[in-house]
Amino acid sequence: MKIKLLVAAAATVVASSAMAQSAFEGFYGQIATGYESNSVSNSTSTVTTTSNTFDNVAFNGGSASTMPIVVGLGYNYQATKEFLIGLGVDYSVLTTSKINGSYNATSDSQTAHKVSDRYSIYITPGYVIDKDKLAYLKAGYSSQKLSWYDNYSQSDTNGQQIGSGNASGYVVGLGYKQMITSGLYGFGEANYYSYSNPSWSYNTLSDGTKLSNVTGATSSAYQFLVGVGYKF
Repeated sequence: MKIKLLVAAAATVVASSAMAQSAFEGFYGQIATGYESNSVSNSTSTVTTTSNTFDNVAFNGGSASTMPIVVGLGYNYQATKEFLIGLGVDYSVLTTSKINGSYNATSDSQTAHKVSDRYSIYITPGYVIDKDKLAYLKAGYSSQKLSWYDNYSQSDTNGQQIGSGNASGYVVGLGYKQMITSGLYGFGEANYYSYSNPSWSYNTLSDGTKLSNVTGATSSAYQFLVGVGYKF
């Protein structure tokens, strides 16, 4: 009788442990799309032409929306019955649409920015709702390239690149995952990104104009994603 009771108790413990095991523990890969809005703040710069130097020229920032494609890889470790701790990395495949801006130094006053090469490294503390459902938070480091164009919307629709630089910052977000079938899951996520003024590399334009000492060109973004992934 005692042996039967011990066997039954052990079976109950094993069954309970199996039920507690999240389907999301382990390595995963995923891809998502949705809506994203990018913004660049107002800035000031020194503008040098062939004949003059203008200090503290004011540039107006702007914003633009786009449909991103974001791919990600990561690993989830089951720390307790209710909680997973994840480590992941994301990369945004597409360059944003142009973020229009302006300035008043000359009659040729249209400028634009582009965001590209965004990647993020983050942790994702997650709450196991049940075996096939997971809610999680997201926080970590993010970096992106910001490119700046002059003469946009004038005769040259592509513009000339004034300069470019890498900006560092952070990402915070939250999300939800649900297993569809063995290994395959769907998810939704909302994220916010914030970046400092880039470390600029400046170009001299065809008319001899060049910028320097750009300050205040911080950038940010928010996005809403839906996607699918596979837990290996």
